Formats: sequence, structure tokens, C-alpha cells
Amino acid sequence: MSESSVYVPVDRLVAFMIDALQAMGIPPDDSRIIADVLITSDLWGIRSHGVAHLKMYHERILAGLQLPVAAWTIVRDTPTTAVIDGGNGMGMVIAYHAMQMAIDKARRHGLGAVAVRNSSHYGIAGYYANMAVRQGMVGISFTNAHPSIAPTFGVEPLLGTNPIAVGIPTDEPFPFLFDAATSIIPRGKIEVAARANKPLPEGWAIRHDGTPATDSNGLIAQMNSGLAALLPLGGMGEAMGGHKGYGLATIVEIFSAAFQNGTYLSGLHDTDAEGKPQFLRIGHFFLAIDVERFVPLDDFRRTAGNILRELRNSRKAPGQDRIYTAGEKEYYNAQRVRVEGVEITPGVQKALDALRRELGLTGHDLGF
Repeated sequence: MSESSVYVPVDRLVAFMIDALQAMGIPPDDSRIIADVLITSDLWGIRSHGVAHLKMYHERILAGLQLPVAAWTIVRDTPTTAVIDGGNGMGMVIAYHAMQMAIDKARRHGLGAVAVRNSSHYGIAGYYANMAVRQGMVGISFTNAHPSIAPTFGVEPLLGTNPIAVGIPTDEPFPFLFDAATSIIPRGKIEVAARANKPLPEGWAIRHDGTPATDSNGLIAQMNSGLAALLPLGGMGEAMGGHKGYGLATIVEIFSAAFQNGTYLSGLHDTDAEGKPQFLRIGHFFLAIDVERFVPLDDFRRTAGNILRELRNSRKAPGQDRIYTAGEKEYYNAQRVRVEGVEITPGVQKALDALRRELGLTGHDLGF
């Protein structure tokens, strides 16, 4: 086992993930969808949600927290809307089909919206928004999640990290692609810090007594037991806009639960009142907008591109070389990773090596 990071070629890592997922009992087509979501996360530089999460999904399947086969069903269907029951299967598979359904409805009728109930963790929200972008549409993706964020002036974790993802086509090589948790940080960053044995900065999380939580080790367990919480975007209180992040997280919670009459807030725990494992029953919401129903797509792309270029070309702060727009860093990061390979840190190497042994996949050479 290496004591430093190794870089694994993208194709080799994808092949390993597909085989690992199938060994977990996930069907081949579903395994390819999940592997694509995970590798996209690593390509974009969101390493907390990439291959590093592979062992977590295996552990959740073994614990009975989600099912390897996503037997999703359509509960309600109209020309422009639908409600899907995910059957507590793999969230990425359910989300992929739900977003594609929204895109298909938008192509026929201009707008398509799909709400999902009884799902599980679906990876990066931006993946699904970008599905619409690739088909010349605007895409929006929301999901609620395990309670993590305390409401403004509170200390109890109730809201999930509840990301907002919006993808917009442009005339540039990359789209505008905004994907961000409504907490200051996603839970995945705590996991990354804990694997590296690094503390968290003050202002990211709070203990139940109102003091800052900076020790990354054990913080997830404290959050799960209600002893700590993440702070919403803007931080503690209202002085720096914490109430705005709180409001955004609440919007995502309502969209992800109310449109499908699903579970929300404190109901999204993976154990019941007696401490027994239970399905998380996460909810998602997807929206696709066919740009051509408003203006010609080329005109839309040009206007969006002009907006981004004017932002990037505006006056820079002293000491700053460049202004970025959302999606730009991910585009260039993906180009670099495809050449250099995916960085696998020592902590992730340990997790993947354990997974290889558990699933009998030791024939895969990942370079560690």
C-alpha cells in the first residue's frame, strides 16, 4: 500500500468500478450509470463524491440501507410531470432515469418536471443538470438528504446538505454549471478531512452547546446523533447571510419532499427509533426546460456566453489573476485528469483495497 497518492488511468478505474458494482449485485446497465456518475465527480475535481464513495455504497447495501436493484416505478404521469417511487434502490440509477424522463417531456412539451421518492444518495447533483445541457436544455436538480444543517439560530441538524444544481448551455466549450450544497461544506468534505486526519476551520460546523466543531474525526457520527451540525451558507446567525443559506436549504427540502408526499427533515435517518437500520427514503426533484420554446438555441447560448465572458473579463481584485464562472474549473480539471489519471489518496487506497478483497476483485491492478 502506497504512503502517497497514486494516479489511476480513468478507463482502468471505470472498469474496476463497474466490476465492483456488479459484484455488489447491481445489474450491468445500472453499474455503468453509477460508475459514470462517480467518475464524472472525480473528473470535475469533486473527489469526495467520486470513487471514494464506492465502499460506502457497498456498506449501505450490506447494512440494508439501500437495495442493489433499483426497481423504480412511475406513480403518477402527466404530459409535463411525473412522480417516481425509487423503491429504495440505487439513487444514481433512479435519478438518471428521472432526469431523462424530464428531458423527454420537455422535448415534447417545453417543460418537464419529475419528483422522486424513496431513493438514496444520488452522487453529484450537477451530473443530472448537465444531462439536460448536453441535449440543449436548461437542467435543474435538487435533493434532500440525511439531516446535517442546523437552522439559523439553532443547533439541531435537521436539513440535509440539500444541493442546488443548475446547468445552462452556452456557446463556449463548457456550460454554466452551478452545483453547490446549501451548507458551507458538504458532508463529503468532512470525510475527506477525517481520512487525512485534518481539522476543520472554525465556522463550518457547530456543536450542540453552540461552540465550534473543528475535529473532523468522529464529526459525522456526532452529526448523526444530533450532537453537532453543519452551518448553512453564510454561517452562524444572520450577519453574514446565514439565514439565506438556511432559506435555500429549506426550498430544496420542500421541493424534494412536498411534490412527492415524501419523507423530510428528521425523518431522513438511516435508523428507526429503536436504532434498527431503515431505508433513508430520500427525495429528488428534476426540471428540464427546452430553450427552443423561448428563443433559438444558438441565440440563447450566445447570450449566456456573453454574460459569462463579461463576468470573467471584469476588473479583478488586487493579487487575483483570474475570475471564473461556474463549470469552467470543472471543464479544465477534467481535461487534466484524463491525461494524468485520477488521484487516489492513501486513505482511499486503503478503502478500495479492502473493497477489492471483500468482492474478490484482487485481479484489478490499480497501482497500489
